[in-house]
Amino acid sequence: MLQKVVRSTVIDAPIERVWEVLRDFNSHDQWHDVVAASRIENGEASSQVGCVRNFTLKDGNHIREQLLTLSDTEYKSTYCIVEATVPLQRYVATVTLKPVTDGDRTFWHWESTFATPPGMERELRDMVAQGVYEAGFENLRRHLDAGVAARTRPTEHTTQPVGRVREATPAIPSREVRLTRYGGAEELETVDATAPAPQPGEVRIRQRAIGVNYFDIYLRRGWIPGLLPLPGVLGMEAAGTVIDVGEGTGGLLPGDRVAYLCPEPGAYRSVRTLPARHVLRLPQGVDEETAAALLLKGLTADYLLRDLGHVDKGTRLLVHAAAGGVGSLVCAWARHLGATVVGTVSSEAKARIARDRGCDHVIVARDYRFADAVRAHCGGADVIVDGLGVAAVDENLAAADRRCHWISLGQASGPLPPLDADRLVMKSMTFSRPVVFDFVATPAELQERAGRVWAALAAGVLPRPAPELFALAAAGQAHQRLESRESTGALVLVA
Repeated sequence: MLQKVVRSTVIDAPIERVWEVLRDFNSHDQWHDVVAASRIENGEASSQVGCVRNFTLKDGNHIREQLLTLSDTEYKSTYCIVEATVPLQRYVATVTLKPVTDGDRTFWHWESTFATPPGMERELRDMVAQGVYEAGFENLRRHLDAGVAARTRPTEHTTQPVGRVREATPAIPSREVRLTRYGGAEELETVDATAPAPQPGEVRIRQRAIGVNYFDIYLRRGWIPGLLPLPGVLGMEAAGTVIDVGEGTGGLLPGDRVAYLCPEPGAYRSVRTLPARHVLRLPQGVDEETAAALLLKGLTADYLLRDLGHVDKGTRLLVHAAAGGVGSLVCAWARHLGATVVGTVSSEAKARIARDRGCDHVIVARDYRFADAVRAHCGGADVIVDGLGVAAVDENLAAADRRCHWISLGQASGPLPPLDADRLVMKSMTFSRPVVFDFVATPAELQERAGRVWAALAAGVLPRPAPELFALAAAGQAHQRLESRESTGALVLVA
């Protein structure tokens, strides 16, 4: 006979804030006292329907639960137990949130059905009702209250407590790296500036760490002037702490640790105001420097392997700059997926790094000659991830096997010339030049892809970055380091 447990409560917080916690299928070890430790199996995102969370209770019991449904429009999720040392049989639970019209609060309904061994009906029913649901209500209240308390501590720009939403202060001082003329790294100048108060849909962030990417160099050189009119500020990603928010920011609150990826340049600043739709909260265990080193590059690796390369077991993958920021992540993730990974690098030192990151074969190709070695190692590439540009065109065509997909990700050696389609048709090849922002065009897409990146990092699939750090005022030195081809991994500016 199935038991049924139903409990409901009202949480004094907006529905977006409560849902932000509960939709993360792996967050309960952060707020529920009965949970000791938890992880999502197989490196999947914690919001991926079908993922399994594997956790241990503080009393020593062990449970595996699977996420069955998740609806951001209905604020609803269901899950079931697939294995447990607790004798809850055929356990299925549903969490549903609804907004409360009397104040910006949330109605939380939690229910489950399950069978029990004879004689244990009351014991297990009480355990679920009181030890899990009612305790969970109180635990989440304390968790949210603790977050609000942290946000009420005064800063140098506020003398009054900040609640869930407060009136934004006027423009506040900032420092920024400004470009007034396209050219070399010496054109970057650090100047005083201000960050305006956030308007509706915007958030103002005190930035701790700012990602440096080769795309910043393209903009600095003036290769895409339409994207960076002068004077301008470089940078597409950063991480830090929310100072204040405008109305309608999807539950972001002052004090939240966040990271962002923004299609409009402007990250080389100590304080920035930008649209909240590009911003996501950081999970515990991911610090700001890690986020700034990993977010753009990790999202890029995700869509390269998942959407464009369709990489799986047996795929022959050629990755240029295999010891670099994106390349090392692509290699590590592809190896986990079962691909045969061939990487090119510019030195023996980088070859050692590429092997550590998962390359089966590494080619030191200082002169951009690699096709013969690729064909000797694996017979030809099914997928090419190319950040080299003009110098590698002929060799890429020679290294490709039939039906190869060539992904042009960058142009470190110079812009690609117009591509002759007849050269592709000789091997039935396909070609793409993707931009990461088209793969995270909505907040939901950004959250989903970032969730996979954080999960892969937590599972050890992606190496934890150890970025080279530069002061914000030393952005020019960071650019020189990146252009020298001597850097490995990520470079991060510290504001």
